Parts: sequence; C-alpha cells; structure tokens
Amino acid sequence: MTSNHAAVAVSGLRRKLGDRDVLNGVDLEVAPGELITLVGPSGCGKSTMLRVIAGLEGLDEGHVTLDGVDVTHTPPEKRRIGLVFQDNALFGHMRVEKNIAFGLRHLSRTERKKRTAEMLEVVKLGHLARRYPHQLSGGEQQRVALARALAPRPAVVLLDEPFGALDEVLREELGWDVKAILTERNTAAILVTHDRHEAITLGDRVAVMDNGLILQCEAPRTVYDHPATRFVADFLAVSSYVSGASGDKVLVRPHQLRVSADGPHTVMRVEFLGATHRYTIRADDGSTLVSDVGPTEPLAVGSNCAVAVIDGVTSPGR
Repeated sequence: MTSNHAAVAVSGLRRKLGDRDVLNGVDLEVAPGELITLVGPSGCGKSTMLRVIAGLEGLDEGHVTLDGVDVTHTPPEKRRIGLVFQDNALFGHMRVEKNIAFGLRHLSRTERKKRTAEMLEVVKLGHLARRYPHQLSGGEQQRVALARALAPRPAVVLLDEPFGALDEVLREELGWDVKAILTERNTAAILVTHDRHEAITLGDRVAVMDNGLILQCEAPRTVYDHPATRFVADFLAVSSYVSGASGDKVLVRPHQLRVSADGPHTVMRVEFLGATHRYTIRADDGSTLVSDVGPTEPLAVGSNCAVAVIDGVTSPGR
C-alpha cells in the first residue's frame, strides 16, 4: 500500500522535546475503513503522534499525508480529521444536537439539520437530541463525541484513550459499537489504548510502540503469535520462554503449556479466572512460566509440577 491509497500516511515523523526524542522516525499508513490500534507504555509517543497528525503539535521532521495530499503544514482546522478524547470535550452549555452540529457551520441550515439527524441515528441517540451532556451517561457522552467527530466526514478519526474512564463492561460494548460505526462508514481510524485486550480485539492491525518508534504493525494474530521483538512479545500478552530444540529460548503463551502433578518445578501462585486457572510456576532453572488450564481441581501453591508444551512455539526477534 502506498500513501496515495492511504487515508492517512505518516513518514519519518520526528518530534523532540528538550533533549528527548518523543517521536524518532515514525512511519505508518492507514487504509480507508481500517482501524489501527496503537499500544505501548506511557511516554512512548502514542498521544504525541496523534497530536502531530492532527496538527495540534509541531513536527521537527517528516510528513503527514491525508488522502494523498501533504498536510504537514496545513492548519488543524483544515485537515479533515475527527478527534475523540477520553474527556470527550463536549460543550456543556449546548444540547446534544448542537454539539454534533458544531463542526458543520460551513453547511446550510438545512444540511446541518440533515447531517446531525443522520449522525444521531448512526450512534443511536436520536431520543436524546435535546439533552445536555451532564444528563447523559459516560457511554452516551462518548457516542456524542464520536458523532461530532464523524459529522464533517473526516478522512480519519483519531481516538486517544476514548474509553479509559468507562467501566469494563461498557468499555467493551462501546468499543465494538465504535468499530462497527467506523467500518460501516469506511472511515479510517487510529485508536490509542493502554489496554492490551482492547488493542488485540478491536484493531484490524495492532501497532506496538516504544521509545518513539513503531516496532511492529500487523494483524493481531501475527503480532501475538509472531512478535518482531521480545519487547513486543512481553508487552502485548503474558509470555513464558522455554528452551527450543536448538537451545534457543522460544516464546510460549499461557494456553500452550500443560501442567501436571509431580515434577521438577514449583507452583508459586494459582489464580481463578472463571473458565480457567492460571498457574505461575518457578521452573527448576529459576525462570518463571505461566500456564492457563481448564476447570480442573487446581494444584496447591507450593506443590511440585511438570510442564509440557502442547502447541507450536515461536522465537521472537531480538
């Protein structure tokens, strides 16, 4: 895919704050209708990258392209970018319908009303059009924020931790609703999240970032099963490492290890996860192994155990 076919493309993004490289040569392309989830530790540059794409923060080097047009030096208000943040930034003195219509002042009154009604239907909030933000739940407020971001028909929507303030059940439900809305409207999006589960389940591709660089950006299954580096492997999910046939350490996930009674290893912790038990095990070589097993009678903490690999393993990059 070239940037001419991308809804948004960034190349060589560099941003320095003081003596720290917040962005250190970031490259990324997002296709129309594609949702990229961007995940990484605090301070790795995720939010700065979104702000640079939106034009809210300066750039030392690199280019930002929207629908094949270089907008590196274009003011934020002319970039056709929708923004959704954790605090949703709704106007408290405006009703829901007015919040959604705020970015449509370039349209005629008739067109504004039509587009606003369309967006209310998309986010299923038509019955709340006359309410004020403080009269809405957290999930409803985020739906309004999404509707406002989508109303001008942007080239891309940037979502920075949009579900962070919501409880887990609502967070998951709203996440899937947002993905469905973006897909239905063929709108490209980048979703910044600190939640690894959210990144893997919602993203068409998952971009793992650290120290101002995207280390890997591929389909969730690829990033999970074939991480490019050990950092990616460990950050994205629980990892264990066992000796492979060649003597190298290879990556195994919790579902790839079978635990049985008696053996050279020791059970250090047992967690009940509902459908499974999770064992944290101290191996005889001093390393730590983590295994998820079915709803059997768990081994006791402190008991000896054996561990066997029951599925294919992969060796993460350096």
